[in-house]
Amino acid sequence: MPASWSINLEWETLDSGPPEEKACFAAIGIQAHGLWLTEGVDSLANSVRKAPRLSAYLLSEWMAWNWWRLRWEPRSTTVRDWVSSHRMATIGSGYIWPNITIFSDGERVALIAKPTEERLQTPFRYIADIAVVLLASEFEAGTDAFIGQVLERLDSERVAATNLQTIWQELLTERRTPKLARERKLEALLGQEPGEADPDALKQLIADSDSLGSESVDEIAADHSPGATVTTAQELRNIAEANGYDTNPRDIVRLARGSGLPRLGQVPAWRLGATAAKTLREQERLNGQPISDERLAALAGTQKIALTNRESGGNISFALDQNPMHGRMVLRSKWGTGRRFELARILGDRIARQQSSRLFPATRAYTYRQKMQRSFAAELLSPFDVVDEMLNGDYSLENQQEVADHFNVSPMTIRTSLVNHKRIEREGFDFDITAT
Repeated sequence: MPASWSINLEWETLDSGPPEEKACFAAIGIQAHGLWLTEGVDSLANSVRKAPRLSAYLLSEWMAWNWWRLRWEPRSTTVRDWVSSHRMATIGSGYIWPNITIFSDGERVALIAKPTEERLQTPFRYIADIAVVLLASEFEAGTDAFIGQVLERLDSERVAATNLQTIWQELLTERRTPKLARERKLEALLGQEPGEADPDALKQLIADSDSLGSESVDEIAADHSPGATVTTAQELRNIAEANGYDTNPRDIVRLARGSGLPRLGQVPAWRLGATAAKTLREQERLNGQPISDERLAALAGTQKIALTNRESGGNISFALDQNPMHGRMVLRSKWGTGRRFELARILGDRIARQQSSRLFPATRAYTYRQKMQRSFAAELLSPFDVVDEMLNGDYSLENQQEVADHFNVSPMTIRTSLVNHKRIEREGFDFDITAT
């Protein structure tokens, strides 16, 4: 079976430069799902090339150093150095690098190639405008294979003791050592370089993983804002006690056995969330109708006041189970539609993940888990088949607002559903892994 993606190398000759760059100068073609992400116009040869001449050494060094962030850090608009760790065009050193951005949602990895601007006296202009999605395991395998080729080339050319070789050996050790791998993953989720996270914050996150579960703590780390302190387990307990609402985990609706939901990562997050919500709607015989506050609260094992009380619980929505019969629920939004959506997200987290946990966070991060929650909430509260029928091809903002009012959701919920189902285009560079 052919690889889903690869970085193909044809070694070329470079007359000057450091030994490692001379040894690893190559025509580099990046291909994914049969599409070339490095295709461009060579103005000197007056032709289209799929593999521009670049430094395989510098590319492999960049990928090795940023491996943890490429593998685990979701897209972000707040982390200051996010672009330099995720976009090849920032590698520099005098080469014309492709405008390819790489980021993960934890389960899947997106590679987005965008065209570069046409400029006078620039010998190569990239023209690929492609977005592809890989399983995270496929991304790891392709990256390892590429860096392996570069290391073999260095050996064959008798270039030793390079920075790449040092970084790679350290990375392999980290990946094979559970304690180090856990630390590096959390650093990446926090938007930090390897070894640069606050050691006290890192220690606290690892300790909280024991009481709340590592997967839930990962979501807290991914939601961390630059310059802010990381929310601890004790702080969540305090928030839940002061601003939460009682829940009974045993009263929360569950899907019947044999529902046949896809496994996490097997399909895009939006599809998993939507499938889980459709299955629940059919099971509960909701019949495409709007869900009242009373019914939604009952499905989530809480009381209507959790939705009608408009006091914000802080910067995060979550449910925290204290024991099998009692827990607390905190909702962030002050708006009725926002609180309904957040409650539905937390319900979806319980249902679609099909995994036991104590903490169910609904954050603003773009991890697979959070995107699955959002899709579940949208489908549960405003089933797309009914939305599509009501819009009847008229996707104007006014029509979207009417449908949103009918289901008591925000217009953004309707718009996102239309984008995910490819009824309207996603604007600009706001590509998400859920789109494929």
